[in-house]
Amino acid sequence: MTTALGRLDGPHGLRPTIWGMGVLGKFERIARDLAIGLVVGLLSGAGSFAFLKSLEWATDTRVDHGWLLWLLPLAGFATGLVYQHLGGESSKGTNLILDEWHDPTDLGPPKRMAPLVLVGATITHLFGGSGGREGAAVQIAASLTSIFRRLIQPEDRRAVMIAAIAGGFGSVFGVPAAGTVFALEVPVVGRARYDHIVAALTASFLGDRVARWLGIHHVLPSPVVLHTDLAVAAKLAGAAVAFGLCAAAFVELTHLIKRALAENISYAPLRPALGGVAIVLLTGTVGTRAYLGLSLPLIDAALGGLAIGSTAFALKLLFTSVTIGSGFPGGEVTPLFCMGACLGSVLAGPLDLAPRTLAAIGMVAVFAAASNTPVACALVGVELFGGGAAFPFLLVTILATAVSGDRSVYGRQRVARSVRGSTLTGSSTTMSEIDGSRVDAVRARFRRR
Repeated sequence: MTTALGRLDGPHGLRPTIWGMGVLGKFERIARDLAIGLVVGLLSGAGSFAFLKSLEWATDTRVDHGWLLWLLPLAGFATGLVYQHLGGESSKGTNLILDEWHDPTDLGPPKRMAPLVLVGATITHLFGGSGGREGAAVQIAASLTSIFRRLIQPEDRRAVMIAAIAGGFGSVFGVPAAGTVFALEVPVVGRARYDHIVAALTASFLGDRVARWLGIHHVLPSPVVLHTDLAVAAKLAGAAVAFGLCAAAFVELTHLIKRALAENISYAPLRPALGGVAIVLLTGTVGTRAYLGLSLPLIDAALGGLAIGSTAFALKLLFTSVTIGSGFPGGEVTPLFCMGACLGSVLAGPLDLAPRTLAAIGMVAVFAAASNTPVACALVGVELFGGGAAFPFLLVTILATAVSGDRSVYGRQRVARSVRGSTLTGSSTTMSEIDGSRVDAVRARFRRR
């Protein structure tokens, strides 16, 4: 429980927040958060630079050597084998970072996490897996903080994790404002915490600057402008329902694949190997390699107003769910961007809206609904496409998030209140637990039949 002076969950009842400190205490807290943000920003920017360059090389190499796709099952097996024997806690990925935010430990994220996820995600893209990049960037940033872990005071550990999330997200996408809010919004659904906003803002801004100084160039798409009256708002609401359902379908399918493989295949390295076989077969079935890797050409086509196949979003969803669900390392954000952009382009005709405008809105809305971060994703839209559609971005991300309900790509994301508003839960309840309860209920219903 949060009061004006602090949180009633400390060992002595009241744990002070920055807002409950005296003037000197506030300045000391701000100074420490600023120092943490500066260090983490430097590390996250350098980490994102190295990761983005490795992804660029992997993508170019795969495009130039199409035969690499045939080795995806072998690459999956090798990656799974390495994670099984060397991964340890690192195999939890971004969920480990969220756990460290909620319950900071003495050790923190392991040092091996950064090289493992950098190499693992690069292998995913090199051989044709459909993955993203935000998860790897956040994990790299958090892992690199182990360099100065011995110097971190216990009360600063949460600030370090917030800064790592902000720095990784902001620098890998070139969206420092959104990166700041994402770090505050993602740990607990329905309750953003601003205690360490200085650390988040500093790390996100500096991380983005460092990545750019080192040679990363984020090419911004053309601005989007949409004036919203009641008729347009109604159309956007209809699109938001579709975007929310798309996000829910992705989360459910990915979790279904994870559960099915975990329950039926005890030897973990075989899971990504089978996922690799499935991706190869799917590629041969659809007759195109457009759904491999980040699928940036698909996003560019949708944002350019070009015609997109009506099933493109569903196929990208399927390819990504198989890749992530079977255990390939990486992230989900860029594939979710692709799903949303393609779906928005398809919906634009029936809703009589400009295709590239609805593609831009859909791009951020599907990710917002899959991660329960509507405000951060609205800011992603503003930073990428300008403020000419700020209200539509916010409207659709909020509605899409409401439609997707208690689902998230981040299983260790905790819940302050049910997104649907039907139930109250404690902040210790995770999305994985909610998902497990939903699965148990479905199984019980089938058993009764």
